[in-house]
Amino acid sequence: MATKGGSGKMQHRSMRGKLVDMDLLRKRNELTPAVGNARVNARGDELGPGGQIIRKADDKVREHYAVAGQTRNSSGRAKPQSPVEETVPVAEIAEELTEAEQEMLDQDDEWVEDADGNFIPKSEA
Repeated sequence: MATKGGSGKMQHRSMRGKLVDMDLLRKRNELTPAVGNARVNARGDELGPGGQIIRKADDKVREHYAVAGQTRNSSGRAKPQSPVEETVPVAEIAEELTEAEQEMLDQDDEWVEDADGNFIPKSEA
């Protein structure tokens, strides 16, 4: 590896002795779609139909750290999060059952739990 002058650019020498400027290659190809099914370009931007940029990589990073910052306290440690239980009012759940669902509910009544915690048919209880 050799550096060119004092500019700080890294230039690599190929097997055939040619100089390859890796920074220039990265810059030249950063908008080229990546190979595979990730739908991103070389810079990390999310691509939509036709290769159009939907969300830039910088926005994704800012969003990630904004969310991560919300879960940390002033000392930098993660805040303990309590589990959130969602309750749905019974009025929202109540809807008419199909015949198959009603039949399954009726079949459940044919089974009971014994003293050992096993479910057995009512006829054997």
